[in-house]
Amino acid sequence: MPHSAHEAVNTYFTEAARIIDLHEELYPVLTTPYRELAVQVPVRLDDGSLLVTRGYRVQHNGARGPYKGGIRYHPDAGLDEVRALASLMTWKTALVNVPFGGAKGGVEIDPKMLSKAEMQRLTRRFTGAIHHILGIYRDIPAPDVNTNAQVMAWMMDAYSSVHGYTPAAVTGKPLDLGGAPGREAATGRGCVYVLGAHCRQEGIDLSSQRVVVQGFGNVGSWLSHELHALGAKVVAVSDVSGGVFSEHGLDIPALRSHADEGQPLVDAPGVEILTNDELLATRCDVLVPAALGEVITEDNAEAVQASIVLEAANHPVTPHGDKLLGDRGVVVIPDILANAGGVAGSYFEWTQNIQQFTWKEERFNQELEDLMTTAYAATRAAADSYGCTLRRAAFALGIERVAAAARLRGYV
Repeated sequence: MPHSAHEAVNTYFTEAARIIDLHEELYPVLTTPYRELAVQVPVRLDDGSLLVTRGYRVQHNGARGPYKGGIRYHPDAGLDEVRALASLMTWKTALVNVPFGGAKGGVEIDPKMLSKAEMQRLTRRFTGAIHHILGIYRDIPAPDVNTNAQVMAWMMDAYSSVHGYTPAAVTGKPLDLGGAPGREAATGRGCVYVLGAHCRQEGIDLSSQRVVVQGFGNVGSWLSHELHALGAKVVAVSDVSGGVFSEHGLDIPALRSHADEGQPLVDAPGVEILTNDELLATRCDVLVPAALGEVITEDNAEAVQASIVLEAANHPVTPHGDKLLGDRGVVVIPDILANAGGVAGSYFEWTQNIQQFTWKEERFNQELEDLMTTAYAATRAAADSYGCTLRRAAFALGIERVAAAARLRGYV
């Protein structure tokens, strides 16, 4: 039977918890959210009609610090999906050792159907409905799928209209409102730092690798940009319009310019067109799912030809798909490690806002590389010690740190 998103995450949790002999009484504490808030979000559209949708903020665990996690606008951003993502944030923040807990938010909406003015009204209405559980030392949102710096600016302003000017209440903001130089690229760049650390560990020349990237939004485009700059050959990428391929490597700067103009990738000149299924099965060394979750499953895992899967998206591989990849010797670098550069960058932005001092981007990137490579080294050491996959090791480290904090604070 297929798992729900939250069940899938808890499957990974259970596998790792057994490795570290987690006490049974901690299972319900660590596998269920502390708080789930579901709200009605009515929005007056430009034509005068009323749209009513649902929004969610799930606070999974705050033992190690304020809740932290993005806000996504997507038709599938239902409660189970948001609950799963909140759980992943708990283990992610613990794994990279930043002083946050885990949360996530979402609104069930297709933003492509909304004008900019409607998006702003939606954001302000949603923020107004959840602001009482947010705060600098309580819960700090950030961008996620289909949200960006502008959405965070609206959210920060809506929160500040009630609580006073509070730039640290959200991260991923525009630079003019306290955003951090380097934050926009942090998730994609962090993925590359982790991949680089893995390649060095395995004696692989990263510049010789053929890479396929599913997803060309913020994460996928920055990741592709960084890999291209390092000399790796990105042979295929995709967006919602489909995939594009070039045997000799794509011109990533040109594709980014094309996408920045609002043009679909499949309309770019000089490329072959691929379906999403063909893209995932393209011959390569590194496959990077950087779009939505559950794209590699028991139905298509056997078709994956990569030797490394780098999870730039959240839970892009189902438990059944993960097992099939592992049985074939495919190394999966898990999401809670690979894409943790986003929350690391948010931590840097948050601390700068609190101190009212802005770092130079060079410092931001150096701190990010240090944090991500340290997290990889700890995960790899745990995997070698336990004789397990990188995913189980990453979850085990995260669980140990959260459990320790919960005990010390007297939660259990």
